[in-house]
Amino acid sequence: MSETTNTNEEKKPPLNGRRALPSSSSNDEENEVPEMEAFGLVPRGFNPKDYLRVVDIHMFKDPQEINKQEHHTDKYYNPKLIVRRGQHFQIQIDFNRPYKPETDQFWLEYLIGRYPQQNKGTYIPVLVGDVLKPGEWGAKITHKENNSIRLSVMSSATCIVGKFRLYVAVWTPFGILRTHRNSATDTYILFNPWCQQDAVYLDDEKEREEYVLNDVGIVFHGNIDDIKFRSWSYGQFEENILDACLFLMDKAELELSGRGNPIKICRVASAVINSRDDNGVIAGSWDNTYTYGVAPSAWTGSVDILLEYYSSKQPVRYGQCWVFAGVFNTFLRCLGIPARLITNYSSAHDNNANLVLDFFLDDEGKVDTKLTKDSIWNYHCWNEAWMTRPDLPVGFGGWQVVDGTPQETSDGMYRCGPASVQAIKHGHVCFPFDAPFVYAEVNSDIVYSRREKNGIQVIEKIDTTHVGQLIVTKEVGGDGMVEITEEYKFQEGSQEERLALETAVMYGIKKQTTRDTMYQPQTDVDMDFQVQKAVLGSDFKVTINFRNKSRNYYTATTYLSGNIVVSFTGTKRCLFSFLFLPSASAFDVVIKSSDYLNDLLDQASFHFFVTARINETGKILAIQKATVLEIPTLRIKTRGEMIAGKEMSVTVEFTNPLKQTLENVTLRLEGPGVLRTVKNEFRQIPMNSTLTWEVKCIPKRPGLRKLIASLNCDALRHVYGELNVQIQKP
Repeated sequence: MSETTNTNEEKKPPLNGRRALPSSSSNDEENEVPEMEAFGLVPRGFNPKDYLRVVDIHMFKDPQEINKQEHHTDKYYNPKLIVRRGQHFQIQIDFNRPYKPETDQFWLEYLIGRYPQQNKGTYIPVLVGDVLKPGEWGAKITHKENNSIRLSVMSSATCIVGKFRLYVAVWTPFGILRTHRNSATDTYILFNPWCQQDAVYLDDEKEREEYVLNDVGIVFHGNIDDIKFRSWSYGQFEENILDACLFLMDKAELELSGRGNPIKICRVASAVINSRDDNGVIAGSWDNTYTYGVAPSAWTGSVDILLEYYSSKQPVRYGQCWVFAGVFNTFLRCLGIPARLITNYSSAHDNNANLVLDFFLDDEGKVDTKLTKDSIWNYHCWNEAWMTRPDLPVGFGGWQVVDGTPQETSDGMYRCGPASVQAIKHGHVCFPFDAPFVYAEVNSDIVYSRREKNGIQVIEKIDTTHVGQLIVTKEVGGDGMVEITEEYKFQEGSQEERLALETAVMYGIKKQTTRDTMYQPQTDVDMDFQVQKAVLGSDFKVTINFRNKSRNYYTATTYLSGNIVVSFTGTKRCLFSFLFLPSASAFDVVIKSSDYLNDLLDQASFHFFVTARINETGKILAIQKATVLEIPTLRIKTRGEMIAGKEMSVTVEFTNPLKQTLENVTLRLEGPGVLRTVKNEFRQIPMNSTLTWEVKCIPKRPGLRKLIASLNCDALRHVYGELNVQIQKP
């Protein structure tokens, strides 16, 4: 460790201003609670054992017991009680003698953090009464037998989400007697989408099962003409994941008193998911160098990433958009906030939020990479979280965009959201947080322009429909894809869409006009191109079509540049450029595997630009498209009986299709409830040979589960396989 690292770890002096107690932003820290709190001088003959005394507390915290069943928390691999706020739960207290309500007085105390205060919601005394009010703290005796009483305890629907310490306090004439500190009675309180008074209430049971309780999801990737999908293990119920998620809020230094508010939690989490300015969970890398880390495409789920961060407290290397979104989804679902992962195809990264992506062409019509700073991703993943927005006008609650991928800073940190999807659709980008950036991601226009020698900027083409063509998520209750584009934008060209754009402009989005520039496009010639579907490692062709709608005779000088999608800053590597004069209206360009294989990176994805200068008029036509090559898949098979608690066998197979030997290959396999992530490394897989890897495991949970595998090496990434397995009850 270097000296600089050590100095970073020294505690900064707390900035308390005029507050009486230091700020409290750690769920882990505790205070000393006195077991005997005397009212004054205690008489000599006082013996605490003469009074009502707590012998034991039963939390009914096993997965099959009433609390975890009724609170939908039975899947968490955690021995402590986990309940959802605003809903009653049961505990039993055993005393040293029968409880007498006429003379005995006791209450519960829930504490969180090091400086518990009642007005901050970090110290909660719960009195025993006759009635439980929905969504408010209270307790009521439901059953008495011998020395025991059964209590029904109601928590507030707005209370802090985190791990509380429980004490039982008994009143005596000389002071308060408390139970000693017992970590076995610690109680986790989570958000409650089943409770109408909770800010994250969701009224559809199937949606709650999907967006809160499903621990596996689908990431849609590829491009709009060739949509691909892969499974992702969220694993929000796995061992230590709940503690890891609570630690993220400590790491972000979110005050405990703010942890009942899903808006605040999402805002700080979108910053701490990435490592850019706060040493958060995942370090991003978009340049294909993954030394001392794991390639983003190799991860199969969130569990390994969160557990590694929780133990090392150092950023985990490496992630790209779907990794940030996968881990964020785990965090949200784990705490009880309904969440889903979204993919936006042809997603804009607009550097200056002017709703225009500027592509600058040089004199020959080729894209000038030095001047062009904006970029388009063939896809980008973010999350939506479900909550009310009492800080906004009525109608802007529901799904909110949150994005942990570091793209632009917001209030000085790399974070994004929560931004209301409804506000984005209607152009109300004045509402917090970061709505203008998200609006630009789905609504920007692409402007191709070049500067003449006299300094006048000439716009050659404006494409208003390329960006945000398709926005999708996983369907509820299945693995299919659902289009949600219309939740973000009205139909292109409709009156509503114009109105939404005018609203966005009125609220301060800079919409560049074409007034200061010359714009006289060539309208009588259309150009398009198609890319042949091809398997990685084979040759394929690009077909460029011209349609001359006039009676004039035209010739065109055409450039095709095939850029490999490399980096997040829009830098791309040019492979080939050439020039010819077409006489026909369509022609083919063959891309040889030898041209691209050595350079092909993570996504097996090309971004093609075609620009054509019409020689007779000097006008330029321009178009761009992404394409993804077909990548081989892994085959997963199982052998033997699949019964919870009994050993079973899983086999992963892979055949190398490339014309080269694959070296230093890593295979990963995981399945929530079936097996924790296992890894294996293979030095070589020769061309056309098949690799077989067998893993033995003991599934823990019955039901329909999913096995997910990935293969990774320098020459081949994004190789996945998956298999649904039905685990029987023993």
